[in-house]
Amino acid sequence: MAFKRTSHPPERPAPAELTARMVGIGMNFAGVPQADADIETTLLFATELGMLEGDLRTLSVLTTWLGIHHAHVNADRLVRLVAAHPEARVRDYWSAIASWLGKKDRRLLRLATRSSRTRVDLLPVGTDFQISRRGEDERFSGSRLRVPQGTLRDRAEDVVTPEVLVKRHAGYRNRVHMGPTWRADVWTVLERAPDLSVAEVARRASCSFATAWQAAQDFRLLRSA
Repeated sequence: MAFKRTSHPPERPAPAELTARMVGIGMNFAGVPQADADIETTLLFATELGMLEGDLRTLSVLTTWLGIHHAHVNADRLVRLVAAHPEARVRDYWSAIASWLGKKDRRLLRLATRSSRTRVDLLPVGTDFQISRRGEDERFSGSRLRVPQGTLRDRAEDVVTPEVLVKRHAGYRNRVHMGPTWRADVWTVLERAPDLSVAEVARRASCSFATAWQAAQDFRLLRSA
């Protein structure tokens, strides 16, 4: 039976595993990286920590990571994951990211949400006072999310560079080579396990059977040549 994609959000892993995943995709936290960690679900889990649990350090690094690496995110997959998330604050963060990065990466504009709600404060208290003193974080100015300047630090050294990540992460490398597409993700799955059934490849890549089938035919053609 062909794999059928599900729309419900994935369950967040234990803290140690999530840290390993974040390190694996190039966030500079203390920990052993999980090789080739799934990029989009890791981004979603990091958002939960920041927006639902008030972990501003994680949210800072996540936001810096997106500013550097957004071009190699599978936007189709990320949009699906965010849209299925039950928490409005998680969706609000990504809507704010769409306002910021969508200007130069139009794929991310689909993360924007239409809502009659007023703008959302990142901080539980003191947002008006902090903004009156320091102004808004320019990355989020005018977006769904109100963030006082300096609340989320933006240091490039908090994440690895594309030049480093492309050497460490096979999935990221294939997206650089082929574009941030389902095909690249299928290719990554097949490089790890070339004899998998197409249905299992589709399940692991979270894509449709048809997409996995075509990429698998091309992969196996090159493998046999």
